[in-house]
Amino acid sequence: MKKLYWLFTVLLVMTVVIAGCTQNAATGSKEPVTIVVTDNGWDSQKLHNEIARIIVEHGYKGYVFETSAASSTMNWQAIISGDVDLDIESWTDNVASYPEDVKNGDIVDVGVLVPDSAQGLYVPRYVIEGDKERGIEPMAPDLKTVEDLKNYPDVFQDYEDKTMGRIYGSIPGWMADEVLYKKYEFYGLNKMYNYTRLGSEATLFASLVSAYNLGEPWVGYCYEPTWVSGKLDLVLLEDAPYDKELFMEGKCEFPKQELKIVSSSKFAEKAPDLIEFLKKYKTGSQLISEALAYLDETKATHEDTAKWLLKENDSLLDQWLPKENAEMVRAYLNE
Repeated sequence: MKKLYWLFTVLLVMTVVIAGCTQNAATGSKEPVTIVVTDNGWDSQKLHNEIARIIVEHGYKGYVFETSAASSTMNWQAIISGDVDLDIESWTDNVASYPEDVKNGDIVDVGVLVPDSAQGLYVPRYVIEGDKERGIEPMAPDLKTVEDLKNYPDVFQDYEDKTMGRIYGSIPGWMADEVLYKKYEFYGLNKMYNYTRLGSEATLFASLVSAYNLGEPWVGYCYEPTWVSGKLDLVLLEDAPYDKELFMEGKCEFPKQELKIVSSSKFAEKAPDLIEFLKKYKTGSQLISEALAYLDETKATHEDTAKWLLKENDSLLDQWLPKENAEMVRAYLNE
């Protein structure tokens, strides 16, 4: 009988413990809530993710950040399905379905992260104007527009195929690449240029920096904010004025767009106390370009660069957060 009594007691205690754990998991009182954000592969988004992670994990209680590393197209669909919560630094004007997705309630606009972004085909300024200090003569003095590139394939010669010029395209899987390739075909540049896709943002920018340091011609995709736009003197080639009906066909310029924070339809219910922060979370092309230049020069991680930016721009915490939450983040940064 004693054995049965003790067995019954043990089972009762285990039942209570299990019930308690189940209740805790259901109420969220013990288990942290995981916030999944997109990582589409570019540095500025990675930096924004780290800034947001530091604030959410150390300025609030009960949250952890995870990232979903995939193409921007795949991550967009994951937000619609609810498998991913947030896209921080979302280039929504590059997404053809964006207006309809918002209308349907599948995508929710949370805030404007960067109000002054740009993208398209860039060249170093010395290509057009020369650089007396470096002894560089103008190579394409009348180059102003994307269409003007038809006059200069010999300037931007493809070193692997000297009968053609070379244009460096966007990254495979990025929505901008689809538009840029159509632009390349629309202007007939495919008859005189090879469209070269490199495997990552790092290799694309490495090709630009290498050419820049040598004073050589280079034309290709870039966007702002980036560390290269923060360090190098680049010129965005002009194009036909933006027209939303023509844009996806590559027949006009990329829009000067607001970079947004968008969420799944389920996020507000999942993390209601983060909404106000994300509505106020704003940076800017110049600030982020400077931070990315710091990342490149110091070889810091994105996390360390995020900490540096927050320490160097302490007032941002007061703009984004209630006083108590701001002080919690400061305490972490000063550990």
